[in-house]
Amino acid sequence: MKDKIKAEIQRIKNKGAEYVDARYFPKAETETLLFLQGNLKSNDRKTSVGIGIRVLVGGAWGFAAASSTDNLQEVFDNAYENAKVASQRVTFPVQLADRTPISASYESPCKIDPLEVPLSEKIEFLRRIDEQLDQKAVAQRFSYLNFDRKNIIFLDSDGADIEKTIHDIFATMIVIGVEKNGMSQRRSFNLGNNGQGTRGWESLQNPDMFENQTERLVEELSQVLAAEECPRDARSVILLPEIMFLQTHEVIGHALELDRILGYELSYAGGSFVRLKDFGALKYGSEKLTVRADATLPNSPGSFGYDDDGIPCQNYVLIEKGILKNAITSRQTVTEANTKAGKTIFEKSGAAARASDFNRVPLERMTNINIDPGSDGTLDDIIAKTEKGIILDGARSWSIGSNREQFHFANEIGWLVENGEKKQVVKNPKYGGDTIPFWNSLSAVGDESTMKLVFVPNCGKGLPNQQMFLGHHVPVCKFDNVEIGK
Repeated sequence: MKDKIKAEIQRIKNKGAEYVDARYFPKAETETLLFLQGNLKSNDRKTSVGIGIRVLVGGAWGFAAASSTDNLQEVFDNAYENAKVASQRVTFPVQLADRTPISASYESPCKIDPLEVPLSEKIEFLRRIDEQLDQKAVAQRFSYLNFDRKNIIFLDSDGADIEKTIHDIFATMIVIGVEKNGMSQRRSFNLGNNGQGTRGWESLQNPDMFENQTERLVEELSQVLAAEECPRDARSVILLPEIMFLQTHEVIGHALELDRILGYELSYAGGSFVRLKDFGALKYGSEKLTVRADATLPNSPGSFGYDDDGIPCQNYVLIEKGILKNAITSRQTVTEANTKAGKTIFEKSGAAARASDFNRVPLERMTNINIDPGSDGTLDDIIAKTEKGIILDGARSWSIGSNREQFHFANEIGWLVENGEKKQVVKNPKYGGDTIPFWNSLSAVGDESTMKLVFVPNCGKGLPNQQMFLGHHVPVCKFDNVEIGK
């Protein structure tokens, strides 16, 4: 099949295409299991095969895909014709940044492939979780597993030849309780790690990674159900990783996708307040803030070996000691941005072009957008130095400004902090603010002991929509003078 695809790539190149690439999925498999109230609610497994073709003609992309490789010539021709039509309407011709085409292979680390584990073992695992969650305070309980394995072959007209096998594993548990007034509260937990290790069924065989969280989750739900309402005032907020990841995701990660900055994502979830002139100048946050895009972490869904432009995954700084330095980029957008800025802002692609499936076009997508650990000690150290604050965990809902310039998050649980001591639980905590002032109020960043890599299985972007996998390795962080409870 590779020889046939290479022949088609050369045929389209001979017709006058400037560039051609193909992403062939010999096999992509996914399995989802959901336990609800002691019953296996769903057990879905699917397998797909397909190929996606990009062709560049006259500075415009054409794309075509098919779930069968029986008629490759037609698929390639469709992509070529689509590019010819698009070239008649192009406003800024696509120019791809230089890169060295390579031949390589990559497989994400995995000892026990979850898709090969007997179904009975997976069901027994979920049943055990469910039984532990089945306690008096819990009105509804959910436990969820998702496994994904993709085989991908990338070939292009420059000579790149890359084969990848990507394993991903996700697990979530949720408990819901009902107050006397009929309002509901929830606590949840998602499988994560420290970025090292492997991505297989072995992740769930370690009880500390997931199963041992059941008792804590139910206890915290009970505390929330009995708690007083969160106060409405201004104080320091101490964000734990299960909400810190979302804070990072929404108003750093999405705001720094270069296609958004160039105006290409306006039809879905807005653009970005960041402008090309801001790179190297904008004080995005306090000096304690250093953020990086690191797709080299072994054990994360945001690590994939090579992007869909055929470029090796990278680890580079986006924000350094508060100053905006770089963006989430691809071969296409770095060239356009440098041209429009009239200078070189971006030296090379950040290897962030990714498509969720063979029938989707590659877009700038977050890899692992991480915050470097700080020197402010453990969670207890940060609490001890907080006069008036609140510790927040878990995301209930969120609202983001159309250009990521503002945000508002509602949380699952909060603990008040008074005079350096952790006090009572409060319910319905929430906080919000303007992006730049908020990040500039960052006053403490926890050390390595406070960090967690949180998996994200549902980052949405693009039309038609693409759900992408990634991760955020983040520490506990404290922000001062934040409005809460509103």
